[in-house]
Amino acid sequence: MEIIPVQIEKEIEPSDDLSKLIASSTQIQDGDILVIAQKVISKQEGRMIDLSTVKPSLLSEGISSQYQKDPRITELILSESKRIIRMKNGVLIVETHDGIICANAGIDESNVKAGFATLLPINSDKSAKIIREKILEHTQKDVAVIISDTFGRPFRMGQTNCAIGISGLLPIVDYEGTQDTFGKTLRVTAIAIADELSGASELVMGKILKTPVAIIRNYSYQKGDYMTSELIRQETGDLFR
Repeated sequence: MEIIPVQIEKEIEPSDDLSKLIASSTQIQDGDILVIAQKVISKQEGRMIDLSTVKPSLLSEGISSQYQKDPRITELILSESKRIIRMKNGVLIVETHDGIICANAGIDESNVKAGFATLLPINSDKSAKIIREKILEHTQKDVAVIISDTFGRPFRMGQTNCAIGISGLLPIVDYEGTQDTFGKTLRVTAIAIADELSGASELVMGKILKTPVAIIRNYSYQKGDYMTSELIRQETGDLFR
């Protein structure tokens, strides 16, 4: 398996054809998996907000006063969230409108000009599908696409990249019912390969390398139409909510 970094020097804008930029920056092969950083998807889709245009509500002002947060950021977090799961140490753990549990609704002020913040794509699965279809159009190559973002994890220090949008691959490989090397039947082993591929890709993408895309090559995966909702644990089986 290879992980190939794809550098794009240009600052992405809504007028850009991101798929064409990717296709022109590297040689794509059939069966490749493109892992794309959420930030460039959000920029291309116009999900970058001028904070001077945000008017905080009384609720945002109240929360921000407790945690020394910018009330404009808090207002964006609340507007992008279905509900708040936890609030502590200046961090809001929320459930976004599309079911993702993450800190601050994925809103980020890094790698954007001062006074702006990026929001998550409205529908990351749809965004991944559009990129995949355009890559096929530009290159005649059939690929899978993962959109990744950086999340923290319960009980673990540091962050890792996770899949928030997919197109063209099965995100989880379920080993339930198969036998291990000692002949025991596996019952609850399901590997989130979309997350693992996202995490592996971050090793070459970095945060300051102008490498918002990585290609995973020579990895065998099951093709098909799947969604990242398959990666989200249902609340009834979630021990952290």
